[in-house]
Amino acid sequence: MMFLVWRVEHVIKGCKSGFPTKNKFYGTKIEERIKKEESMEEGGSSHDAESSKKLVRGKIEIKRIENTTSRQVTFCKRRNGLLKKAYELSVLCDAEVALVIFSTRGRLYEYANNSVKGTIERYKKACSDAVNPPSVTEANTQYYQQEASKLRRQIRDIQNSNRHIVGESLGSLNFKELKNLEGRLEKGISRVRSKKEMELQHDNMYLRAKISQGARLNPEQQDSSVIQGTAVYESGLSSHDQSQHYNRNYIPVNLLEPNQQFSGQDQPPLQLV
Repeated sequence: MMFLVWRVEHVIKGCKSGFPTKNKFYGTKIEERIKKEESMEEGGSSHDAESSKKLVRGKIEIKRIENTTSRQVTFCKRRNGLLKKAYELSVLCDAEVALVIFSTRGRLYEYANNSVKGTIERYKKACSDAVNPPSVTEANTQYYQQEASKLRRQIRDIQNSNRHIVGESLGSLNFKELKNLEGRLEKGISRVRSKKEMELQHDNMYLRAKISQGARLNPEQQDSSVIQGTAVYESGLSSHDQSQHYNRNYIPVNLLEPNQQFSGQDQPPLQLV
């Protein structure tokens, strides 16, 4: 490579010092080609620098945003992100979190997994305890009291949820909460209906199997099963019910035989009482 560069420089110097016309033309072509390659390299390097600048994410300078619209948009985005992070921290780490935000117009935004007031009271107590640290017994008592209050709160929430499911205590719910409750109830009803249909299909299959099994029995077993079923049915009836049952299902014999007393006369018509 060094030899080629030296050769090109030598040819260019020869052209300038008075080489023949052919060598001058050759040297001019080489010089133009070198300049063209250098310009291409410069253009490529500038293009790479511009692309690298585009890929690098610019950092925002931390200072007050002068534009009112941009400041409001940034506040909404950062506020939602902060509330989301607080919720994730409370759920993932089981931490007690209380977040209070006031906008420039004085509007309050807050989040707390327990309650803002309770967390603030706990903070005040922790600050006072830092000055006068409690004993181990007091610390354990405080811990168990907090756990008991947490369990009572969970029980209260579950009881309220159960009341809402049966349609009670709906006055404290807003439109969004009522919509969510309606969706939960519809999903529950659909699951109950599908389970009921499955049970009905199972019962139908069981009855069909029993019927097909009974159809394969021989006639003697069928007759014996019928007789046994009749005996069981009659044993469940009282004497009065049995008499009514026989009177209803059988015709007396004396009604079918001709009356010998009126042999020479027309038979009187039967009267059903």
